Amino acid sequence: MKVHCGFIRNGGAEMDPVDIKYVKKCRFVVASGIFDGYDVPHQPSNISPRSKRLFCFLMVVDEESLSFIKSNVTVTEDDKGGKWVGIWRLILLKHSPYDEPRRNGKVPKILTHRLFPQTQYSIWIDGKMELIVDPLLILERYLWRGKHTFAIAQHKHHRSIYEEADANKRRKRYARPLIDLHMKIYKYEGMEPWNARKSYPSDVPEGAFIIREHTPINNLFSCLWFNEVNLFTPRDQLSFGYVVYRLGGSFKFFMFPNCEYNSLFILHPHTREHSSKIEWVKNISEFEGKGSSLKETRGGLGLWTPYPGNLKTVVLPPTERTSKAG
Repeated sequence: MKVHCGFIRNGGAEMDPVDIKYVKKCRFVVASGIFDGYDVPHQPSNISPRSKRLFCFLMVVDEESLSFIKSNVTVTEDDKGGKWVGIWRLILLKHSPYDEPRRNGKVPKILTHRLFPQTQYSIWIDGKMELIVDPLLILERYLWRGKHTFAIAQHKHHRSIYEEADANKRRKRYARPLIDLHMKIYKYEGMEPWNARKSYPSDVPEGAFIIREHTPINNLFSCLWFNEVNLFTPRDQLSFGYVVYRLGGSFKFFMFPNCEYNSLFILHPHTREHSSKIEWVKNISEFEGKGSSLKETRGGLGLWTPYPGNLKTVVLPPTERTSKAG
């Protein structure tokens, strides 16, 4: 079986040769990313001398973010051309593959094993986070102690992807009719709302913090997860549970309590409010005529490709708002 995963050469998301050479030595990685200049790097704290020797701290950025970072914080350059902000090595991704910054950010987040193929263990944190726990302790607590290979936190408010989708629409995280279409496809393909009979506590993770060993099954899961993000909406929390469902129990993971998740980092605000025109779309008719410019041209193409099933018969499960913040 062949699984498409990532981009071919000259297809987008390309690294500089100096960075490709640098990451070849990285077996343990703390990775993060900043796209479209929405954040600046936050220096981790409580990092042990051993972790500083063992881990590469890699901050993946696009060209706009690199320019923004240079104008707001001190960026140093080593004798081999590598760029640094404190402990973070800046990894420039040239030729962003998508129009939408949120979707571009999923490349290093989900395809960590493709960007850094020599890596054995990685910890992903979103760019707005400041890590405050030693990464070796994180690996010990969430992977090695329980003999897990993939760990991710449970969402604070939602367990069903349909609840999360409803919250995404209310909070204008993507075009409402396209979120509905995304969910109708999953419902048609058999994805039921989460229930207590499932072997894991939630279908919805907190996707901002991912801890993994780069095993073949985890790499396969990441490829399949990214393919869903590429094909449909960029909201990766909506597709995580679906990929778990389709793998039928082959993918094992540890979903830890949300209260522990919040003890691992300090959350900083973005430098500005994120907003793209497609997030404000309320009706599919808004994409017609002059509104066609609202469509992404390089991502989410599965939302505009005729689906082979009859989605008109699909009724989305009712959702109940479980939290004011949700």
